[in-house]
Amino acid sequence: MRIGVIGAGAIGGTIAALLDRVGHLVEVTARGEQLAAIRDGGLRLDGGWGAHTARVAVAETLQATPELVFVCTKAQDAGAAIRANAALLGGITVVVVQNGLAGLREAQELLPDSECVGALALYAASYLSPGRVSVTTTANTYLGAGDGAPPPAAVDAARILDAAMPAFAIDNFTGAQWTKLMVNQINALPAITDLSAQEALGDRRLRPIMTASLQEATRVGYARGVRFGSIQGLDDRILRVVAHAPRWAAQAVPLLMKRRMGATPNPGSTLQSIRRGQLTEIDYLNGAVVDEARRAGIGAPINAAITELVHEVERSGTFLLPDEVVERMRPLLAG
Repeated sequence: MRIGVIGAGAIGGTIAALLDRVGHLVEVTARGEQLAAIRDGGLRLDGGWGAHTARVAVAETLQATPELVFVCTKAQDAGAAIRANAALLGGITVVVVQNGLAGLREAQELLPDSECVGALALYAASYLSPGRVSVTTTANTYLGAGDGAPPPAAVDAARILDAAMPAFAIDNFTGAQWTKLMVNQINALPAITDLSAQEALGDRRLRPIMTASLQEATRVGYARGVRFGSIQGLDDRILRVVAHAPRWAAQAVPLLMKRRMGATPNPGSTLQSIRRGQLTEIDYLNGAVVDEARRAGIGAPINAAITELVHEVERSGTFLLPDEVVERMRPLLAG
């Protein structure tokens, strides 16, 4: 099958390499050093799903008409990437693999003649160097759209992807997006401190901040009428308890997240962006919580402060020590 992957970073590179390994004809898009490295030496994958070098076609935009496409750019780059490739995307299934809440909706608006579905990648992968991606934690990918049963396009795309990596079409994809947004709460503190996600979650100084942010985000979801989906050991029942539990008790959830990530250090996608000198998608993670709170007529001051701390590190290029983060957040945590 001819499959396009728009954005061959950590997530897209993993998808492209594994689909190539099972025999699909894969073309990817990339830029700069990543494009040159893939063109010269292939796309090299290692880690949890084994090693494979994918000799895939690569250019800044898709050159051949695909039968199926995965959009795997950062959330802030998705609109431009879809527009750049739109001439080849009409009438086919487009799978949007992104964090946050806006990606699928944006794709549907830009590609009204395509079957657009969403995907949530729960595995962790790192972009180690141009042309090389490593899977640090294996996990499922979930596909769907809307609040009900998965559309046929999601079922078909999940079947194709599942031959290469664990993938499933699910009900209540919107609720699963919100649960993934809760999982992505782990991204900000590593980006602020230059610690791995496991180190940040295990730090007794930082874990209460993560917990408070998660509790606030969960309450925003309920204020927006969300029924959270079940992924990564979290579901609507657990998150309802988290929303109302004392902070000391709710810290059990970040510790659960830490255990599920395994021992291989996971920097998280936001920290990876900062280390490469790129803008992060924090506005689509903690920033999305702030936006949804505004729509609900309530505040999300902890998520707003964390979003601003990530932007501060983006601007300055200087990470903060955990004690400084605690001091900066103390007034909000005491509230």
